[in-house]
Amino acid sequence: MVSFLLVGSIPLDTPEDVFRTFGKPLGKYLFAMPDGEVGPRRHWISRVHYQVLAAHPELEVVQHPAPDENGVERQHPRNAADAWWFKVRDGFDRVRFGDPGWRLGYARDAINSYFVFRTMKEKGVLPSHLRFQVSIPMVNSVLPPRIFPNQKNIEKVRPGYEAATRAEIAKIVEKIPPNELAIQWDCSTEIQDAYGAIAGYPLEGAIERNLIEVRNLSPHIPREVALGYHFCFGTLGGWPRFAPDDLGQAVKLANAFVAASGRPVDWIHIPVLDRSDDSFYVPLRELEPGGARVYLGAIHNMPRFAERLATVRKYLSEFGLAAYAVSAGNPFPSYPISSMTICGPPRSPRDDPGRIFQPWTPALRDFNPALCFLGQEPTSPAHAAMSALPP
Repeated sequence: MVSFLLVGSIPLDTPEDVFRTFGKPLGKYLFAMPDGEVGPRRHWISRVHYQVLAAHPELEVVQHPAPDENGVERQHPRNAADAWWFKVRDGFDRVRFGDPGWRLGYARDAINSYFVFRTMKEKGVLPSHLRFQVSIPMVNSVLPPRIFPNQKNIEKVRPGYEAATRAEIAKIVEKIPPNELAIQWDCSTEIQDAYGAIAGYPLEGAIERNLIEVRNLSPHIPREVALGYHFCFGTLGGWPRFAPDDLGQAVKLANAFVAASGRPVDWIHIPVLDRSDDSFYVPLRELEPGGARVYLGAIHNMPRFAERLATVRKYLSEFGLAAYAVSAGNPFPSYPISSMTICGPPRSPRDDPGRIFQPWTPALRDFNPALCFLGQEPTSPAHAAMSALPP
């Protein structure tokens, strides 16, 4: 039986909407269920920028996103140039965050959504085997160099934010049963840095400088909690934010993150571009997931979907499928399956990792109803591509 994994963002308004719309019909296929990153989290790290950083007395806002066409404020940027910018106020060498466990808002949102999740499980709307998934941006992605005109300010902010993130994780684990919990780190800036795609940051040493946050955060997540990494080429201003020549650095970064985690990793998500040439995918031969399930973000540009899978299969024999990461601020029809990923057949990445779903089995066609949920008609290119896959 095919199973699914939701990366995180779903363009609905409340956790209950998400659980009913996706959890109820798709629950038997799922290992973990996110709350859809609803509300302010819809625009990913922007929520931290205007709710946390902009209110910090030791930080000064240098730039806001420009207002809309009617002159009304916008809290989330249109593109990187339109983003929130900050500086550390004079006299402060280390920015710290108070109210540990609650300051960033991730624990508060997770605990509130988990109450809805647990209630809907008790009522039978969601199946009993589901874990509750919390997706959290990694530190370097929340605090990318582009939001600090003076990049020396970064090292004054990141350690304190990392400590605040660690406190949020501790609070989440305290309030949500570990055996019902899955935590996913979202990593976008880390991937860009790994490819030398950030101005002023050399390619040499890029992998190592992104391991500090992993070593300081992941080992603090109890092993009873499922752990995953979601890598992304970026969507701000349009996907992809940057297009690498191949998956070489993504594979190296994934290998390094797994090795630095200090505990088992349950899944890895790696995005792929709309390409089917061998040169892009051959680095997958070097992937060392250490027992983690691998998901490739290949579900997009559906007329060429089957070609991408055929090439991937040459270099990676066992893998699940995913869409690239999306912002829930975009409507359903913009994406084949929003941020939904396909994995399987086991419900849990921890269950018999050798029994990985072969992506051109008839089970893939069971995914068609989920496509209908997301605004795709049965005659869409997505359905055509899946139906054309060999049995």
